Amino acid sequence: MKIALTGGTGFVGKHLTNELLNNGHELYILTRSLANKSEKNNITYVQWLNKEDEPEKQLDGIDVFINLAGESINSGRWTKERKQKILDSRLTSTREVMRIINRLDEKPYTLINASAVGFYGTSQTAVFDEEVRKSGDDFLSLTVKAWEEEAMHAEKEWEIRTAFCRFGIILDKHEGALPRMALPYKLFAGGTIGDGEQWLSWIHIRDVVGAIEFIIKNESIDGPVNFTAPSPVTMKNFGKMLGKALNRPHWLPVPEPAIELALGEMSILITKGQKVLPSKLLKSGYQFHYSNLQTVLQAIYE
Repeated sequence: MKIALTGGTGFVGKHLTNELLNNGHELYILTRSLANKSEKNNITYVQWLNKEDEPEKQLDGIDVFINLAGESINSGRWTKERKQKILDSRLTSTREVMRIINRLDEKPYTLINASAVGFYGTSQTAVFDEEVRKSGDDFLSLTVKAWEEEAMHAEKEWEIRTAFCRFGIILDKHEGALPRMALPYKLFAGGTIGDGEQWLSWIHIRDVVGAIEFIIKNESIDGPVNFTAPSPVTMKNFGKMLGKALNRPHWLPVPEPAIELALGEMSILITKGQKVLPSKLLKSGYQFHYSNLQTVLQAIYE
């Protein structure tokens, strides 16, 4: 297949690129700059998001468009300016994807758009699957809602099958949230954050890549798709499992006010949570590579 990909140099994008290439797909990776990007077998780099760029001239005949572009929510305190940048980066890139599709004579048959479980808001008691249509009312929820609404134009205007990958916390040894979460344990200072009863809905990077490929192949899947393992855990249990995998104690509690003081509104990422289930993937027959958290952590840190 011919697949266009934005965000190809990001955490998920790099892993996905390798997998798609290994499976024989032809990739068109959209990038702001072509500097230091040489053509490779089955990879064409296409410049976009600059004033004079016309990426659509190189993308006719694309089968699938995958949009992963967006500013990281983890790379700094959420000031007013930072939050605006997080929102704007997602809306700007998605609007440009819509503009490109509109200009293509031959439309892709599928759009896969990044999203997040932050759509649902936070709760210690509710269970969220794709049947839940109401979003939360915090910054992340409203950002994800606006992001998905922008991408939905592909289905409304051109009847393109559109799937939203609502990512949970993606686990990998070297990138994402896990290295930062593991650091206190490596320093013998790990422990429960807040009351520990907040839910952590996680997924291994291998299943992120596997589920995206699964969606590409299964044309019956559309709309929101929860990218979380079938077994979410509380933060207290996560900490105990992480300590065990690292052979470190789980003992030094971190009170919620201290996290809020240090991180501001961004503290919601670890002091709050939601129990999210991947009902659509399971019902469609996706087989998770990793569904047990202790097994994942042991495999990562063995």
